[in-house]
Amino acid sequence: MEQQNQSNLVPDALLPLRAEIDTIDHKIVDLLQQRNTIVERVAAVKKITGFGIRDFKREKELLADRGELAKSVGLRSEVIESLFRVILWASRDRQAALGVDIPKEIELKTIAIIGGNGEMGQLFAKLFEGFGHTIVIADIHTSCSNIEAVKEAEVVLIAVPIANTIEVIQEVGPHCREDALLVDITSTKQAPVQAMLDTFKGSVIGTHPLFGPNVHSLQGQRIAVICARDTANWHDWLNTILLARGLSVLDTTAEEHDHAMSIVQVLTHQTTEVLGRTIQKLNVDVRKTLEFTSPIYLMELLMAARHFAQSANLYASIQMNNPETETVLSALKVAGDELREIVLNKDTEAFREMFSEVHEHFGDFSEQALEQSSFLIDRLVERV
Repeated sequence: MEQQNQSNLVPDALLPLRAEIDTIDHKIVDLLQQRNTIVERVAAVKKITGFGIRDFKREKELLADRGELAKSVGLRSEVIESLFRVILWASRDRQAALGVDIPKEIELKTIAIIGGNGEMGQLFAKLFEGFGHTIVIADIHTSCSNIEAVKEAEVVLIAVPIANTIEVIQEVGPHCREDALLVDITSTKQAPVQAMLDTFKGSVIGTHPLFGPNVHSLQGQRIAVICARDTANWHDWLNTILLARGLSVLDTTAEEHDHAMSIVQVLTHQTTEVLGRTIQKLNVDVRKTLEFTSPIYLMELLMAARHFAQSANLYASIQMNNPETETVLSALKVAGDELREIVLNKDTEAFREMFSEVHEHFGDFSEQALEQSSFLIDRLVERV
């Protein structure tokens, strides 16, 4: 035991070198603080001039310059580029927090959020409050009822669980002001949008935030927007706010959205659930497998464990309410049966043919995926 402890002692010659590194790192943090101070001044100029937070040309030039500088001093350009991408993200996030993209003149509204005490309801309440709008919250344990909340509201946001969305829309729709905007944030769109159109004669916009309530920043997060009926230019009003908070707005239709989500959500969630269920059925010692983990397995395991640490009701609703779920899951079963047969029969030729067909289907995206996934793997390995 004593010998083992001796081998773990830090060599004396290493201590002053570590101290030098600590000093340099502290200087880097000081420089980042100085940079952040300048970013605040940049934000002030942009807010006055209306220039906007993101300048893609400037970012491209900056990353190219820092990469060339890195190579000139013997550093790996891709490492320095990764570092500055994070710095740029933090810069944009700081500018958004300072309200750079908030319009100088914006008409303030009274916004009723039904389900406003839920996580997504709270997120949108905070978003709208940042612009100075008046927020009215109605939820299960609030003194204000759903109908009371919507009667005088100029905007009504439905932020309840998927299973309750149609019922709540049917409850409040007839009581909304005729000149109001009725909007939802449900992850399926055809049924909720149709319910809003059926029960309310004013402006109807369906949305789906393609992110959860625990994101660190709204910068670059996507939100799908379905403008079903617009009687008073509400689409432009809403998009202005979403874009000002750094969101990336995807204008689409309810049908196109639900078809895409049948892949993005239903197929993805189901395959993750099959992986997790199989691990559980095999009684796998997860921590033991981590001793043998590859980066890919670790990524898969992290996503599976993350999935099952969240709301079962949410994932059930997403999969059970998409109109294309049966089609997608049937295709998944057929593919699974096909691959199972190929592998158990040790049919290498059939496996290669399948591999080639799928690779061809992905096309150029395969090469892009190799590059981007390698970046993710490197960042993941760094944190282990």
